[in-house]
Amino acid sequence: MKFGVREICDVVFKAKANVTIGNTKFVKGQPVLYIDTAKTSTLEGAATTVYAQGGKGNTRLIAWEGEKTLTFTVEDALLSPIGFAVLSGAGLIKADNKNLVHVHMTTDVIAGAEGVCEITYEAFDDETTTICNTTDVPVFGTVLDGSGSGIKFLGAGTFEAATATVNVKSTTIENAIEVSNGKTCQIKFTGAVEGQVVRIDYYIIKSAGAQTITIDAENFAGYYYVEASTLFRRQDTGVDMPAELVIPNVKIQSNFTFTMAATGDPSTFTFTMDAFPGYTMFDRTKKVLCAIQIIGTDAVDGVEDTGHTNHQKD
Repeated sequence: MKFGVREICDVVFKAKANVTIGNTKFVKGQPVLYIDTAKTSTLEGAATTVYAQGGKGNTRLIAWEGEKTLTFTVEDALLSPIGFAVLSGAGLIKADNKNLVHVHMTTDVIAGAEGVCEITYEAFDDETTTICNTTDVPVFGTVLDGSGSGIKFLGAGTFEAATATVNVKSTTIENAIEVSNGKTCQIKFTGAVEGQVVRIDYYIIKSAGAQTITIDAENFAGYYYVEASTLFRRQDTGVDMPAELVIPNVKIQSNFTFTMAATGDPSTFTFTMDAFPGYTMFDRTKKVLCAIQIIGTDAVDGVEDTGHTNHQKD
C-alpha cells in the first residue's frame, strides 16, 4: 500500500500534569485546547551526520548519525484566549467580582450648553454600565476638528448626573459611576463650547463577560501531550484512511507575531512544537518522539495485501 498526505490536521493539546491556566484548573490528560481551524500542519524530522573521511581526495568513508529532532508546526487561522495562553504562556483571567476588567472606551459627542456632554448607554448587554472615575484615572475630553484631530485638550470631566454612585471593592478603584442601560450620563468639561465635537476618553468596569490575557517575563509556553487527526489517501483505491499522529511530549515555543494591517491577509498564529521522548498513554514500555496510527491498511494475518499473487511450489 502506498498513500498520499495532504489533508490538514485537527489537533488537541492535553495536560501532562495538573495545571492551572488563569483561573481554570485542568487535570492530567484533560484536553486544554482544540485546533480545528488550522491552515497548515507540518511534521519535520531532522538529524545531524558526521563522517570519517580520508584517503585520496579525502572521501567520506563511514557515517554516524545523531541529534535526531522532531518538530510539529501548526498554523492556525483563528485564535482563542485559551489558545493564546497555551501559545505564549500568558495568564488568562476571567472577569468576576474579584478580578475586574477595565476596558478603554472613547465616545464622540456634541457638547451642549456649558460644556455638558451626554452619553446614552444602549449598546451593552449588561443592565448597567459602570464607569471608572478615580483621582488617578478620571474621564478626559478632547475637542476635535473636522478631520478628527485634537485641537484642544480639556481637563478631567465632572459627572453631572447618573443613576447611582457606588463604591467598588478593589485595590485600584476608589469609586465608580453606575449608569442604567438606556439612561443618559452627563459629563461637564470646562472649556468645551456648545456645538463642538468632544471625544470622551474613559474606562468601563466589567465583572463578567470579559477576559484579560497577561504576558509577563517569567512565564512561558509549557509541555503538552498532542494528538493530531488527519487523513491519508490510498493510491490504489483513492480511499481516505484516518490517521492519528501521537506526540506524547512537546514543548511549545513561546514565539508569536500579530500582524495588523489595513490590507492583505489576516494574521495567522503559529504553534511550533519541539518533540521530546515520552510514553504514549497505552504503551509505557518505550519512549517515542511520535507514533503514527493508520486505520484501514487492509492487513491480512499481519501481512499487507499488496494485490499480487504469491506463487509458491507445492
